[in-house]
Amino acid sequence: MKLRMQWLSQVRRNYDLYLLLIPGLVFLGIFKYTPIYGLVIAFQNFNIFQGINGSEWVGFAQFDRLFSTAEFGRIMRNTLLISLYKIVILFPIPIAIAVFLNEVGKMWFKRTIQTIIYLPHFLSWVIIAGLFINIMSPSTGILNSMVVFFGGEPINFFMDNDFFRSVIVATAGWKEAGWNAIIFIAAIAGLDPELYEASKLDGASKVQQVFTITLPGIASTIILMLILRIGHVLEAGTEQILLLYNPTVYETGDVIGTYIYRMGLTSMEFSFSTAVGLFESVIGFALVIGGNYLAKKYSGRSIW
Repeated sequence: MKLRMQWLSQVRRNYDLYLLLIPGLVFLGIFKYTPIYGLVIAFQNFNIFQGINGSEWVGFAQFDRLFSTAEFGRIMRNTLLISLYKIVILFPIPIAIAVFLNEVGKMWFKRTIQTIIYLPHFLSWVIIAGLFINIMSPSTGILNSMVVFFGGEPINFFMDNDFFRSVIVATAGWKEAGWNAIIFIAAIAGLDPELYEASKLDGASKVQQVFTITLPGIASTIILMLILRIGHVLEAGTEQILLLYNPTVYETGDVIGTYIYRMGLTSMEFSFSTAVGLFESVIGFALVIGGNYLAKKYSGRSIW
């Protein structure tokens, strides 16, 4: 009772702040929590005309079908490989950008670079897909024109399984690396300037300052972002891949998200695609919990 009275007293004192919470809570309720009811479709043989209440319950039959299908191994391998490449190759890039911009003394140059590298984030994947398809076209693309100029043969990047994953990683990095650097730039801005002044007096170079002050100072932010990224390891960039791939590169480019799209919307396999999506979400949740536990155990830093 006492805790309840304290909480009500706090609400009365800060009623304006609680009112600001309402739109966000309504949004979460409608678009995040209400759709959870639809997960029951994963345990049914869903019929769109009979609805959820009238469809046949089949238990874990859809999950048995998922794990026994011949395509399961391929889509899991592709999803994990593409996500792993994005983590290993792309995750350090925003950190490097933030460190570099922190060392730039000319404010006009710093702002110009920030603006240029932020801009791709605001372009939709539809525009970026069209842009890179033109750039990498085997007949008219500037990239293949350079390959031919140096004596090579044109490469069809979007129909070659040897290059498709590299294209996915490269285009994702071009679009999001600058934007992802914002968080690290903000973290660096919060470091105490006196630490840098003291290190200068001790004769530390710029490189030494980076490894002794900057990176240790933003280590908690790096770990937080890494844990969140690990939680999305089964989301390898569905929208991006859908716009860039085709049946000839299913062997290396077909991931869980694109598989759900094909099965759910193209083949009308609603129950099966929901089961695949639920499997992806459960694994992602487990990875966040596991990543947080390992980070707390070995580094002493974690989300909770």
